[in-house]
Amino acid sequence: MKVTVDRHLCDGNGVCMGIAPDVFDIDDDLTLHIAAEIPDDPVIRAQVRQSVTSCPILALSLEE
Repeated sequence: MKVTVDRHLCDGNGVCMGIAPDVFDIDDDLTLHIAAEIPDDPVIRAQVRQSVTSCPILALSLEE
């Protein structure tokens, strides 16, 4: 599983971080950071999928 962010679209609103805080983090400059490796945990992976589909500006994409 790999998540990528379109840096031109992402505005740092934090929806993804609210859903999957173990994977997504937003710094003080509103820059999104994604964990280098997504844990092989079904709960976390489900949260990541929900984060991608919940992004209000569609800045995230997912590769399974």
